[in-house]
Amino acid sequence: MTRQNYLFTSESVSEGHPDKVCDRISDEIVDLVYREAKKTGMNPWDVRVACETLATTNRVVIAGEVRVPPTLLKTDKVGKPLLDARGHVVVNPSKFRSVARRAIRDIGYEQDGFHWKHAKIDVLLHAQSADIAQGVDKASDGNAEGAGDQGIMFGYACRETPELMPAPIYYSHKILEVLSAARRTGIGDVGKLGPDAKSQVTVSYVDGKPASVTSIVLSTQHLDESWDSKKVRQVVEPYIREALGDLKIAPDCHWYINPTGKFVIGGPDGDAGLTGRKIIVDTYGGAAPHGGGAFSGKDTTKVDRSAAYAARYLAKNVVAAKLADRCTIQLSYAIGVAQPLSVYVDLHGTGRVEASAIESALREVMDLSPSGIRRHLDLNKPIYAKTTAYGHFGRKPGRDGSFSWEKTDLVKALKEAVTVKEPVAA
Repeated sequence: MTRQNYLFTSESVSEGHPDKVCDRISDEIVDLVYREAKKTGMNPWDVRVACETLATTNRVVIAGEVRVPPTLLKTDKVGKPLLDARGHVVVNPSKFRSVARRAIRDIGYEQDGFHWKHAKIDVLLHAQSADIAQGVDKASDGNAEGAGDQGIMFGYACRETPELMPAPIYYSHKILEVLSAARRTGIGDVGKLGPDAKSQVTVSYVDGKPASVTSIVLSTQHLDESWDSKKVRQVVEPYIREALGDLKIAPDCHWYINPTGKFVIGGPDGDAGLTGRKIIVDTYGGAAPHGGGAFSGKDTTKVDRSAAYAARYLAKNVVAAKLADRCTIQLSYAIGVAQPLSVYVDLHGTGRVEASAIESALREVMDLSPSGIRRHLDLNKPIYAKTTAYGHFGRKPGRDGSFSWEKTDLVKALKEAVTVKEPVAA
């Protein structure tokens, strides 16, 4: 029997957090390659990016493997791509540096220790490994495209918020989103907040449903060195209350606003950042399992990303179809093999059909090979930089094709594929 009365906590970080700066730069690289591919007529299905970023005091290092259009390569005087000592094409760093600088500027870093204009940016990207390419480009089981790596991926959905996300992570994100929007106006004291921030929300569950917030933690950078914790709370509390909306704040709620005091030195100047270190922030705040793979900096042949999107898409549609109130889905893959090795569904005792029936239905309603996922969700687009802050899930699908995995357009197909009956043990 699932516990009905308990406390659960999730955290989020802002777009100016050092790790999120790196996620943003890595996904700007992904978007750049997709944009350039479209411009040059390169088949977007052939794009390959596996990009990692490190950031520290006025220094950014971008490394990884890519397959890119000619406009992103170094060429000789007649436009022929230059080759390195191993015979591989050589990446031209200029456009990669430019998108990194624009990202840092957009986030808001113009500080002595981390400035978009003055930071040194090293680009250490090189051609994709031929050994990996052979497995991805042609799957060993005869399909068009194999998985870019082995691994397990999870998707989750529940009825705690309109977006079918767990409440603690949803509201942790919301607090920082509201503060970021206010900061960017530059108006009044809230305009003196810096880009770097972290939030944490503890929710009390009663009868299995979110009832109230029992603790709120916020640490936010501020540019006025005279501010203390009390001043920061005066500035941010109205925005926190706005973000929590109808979720009750308990009368004895504990507030921890900048609990260590002054927070002026922020971002990569205060703490080094790396791509992929906020995978729980990116997903479900710890309310559901995570396979361990990061998303940012990867094209969607990498099932770490595409299959996690597919699992969320399927879980959300299961809950939206009212087949269950909670749903966890696990997919597993082997490198170079197209179809998942396993599909597992857990309905947490809330199912109106057998979990095994949904497992069968999922393979019917969607091709879960990497190419099938990319095609179904239309993922071969420059839509990834906007995923890097405030979660990859629980977002509204955009007209540009972003967050397509948040659509609930499989509800009818799922209902038709299973027989609805009274709730049974999952």
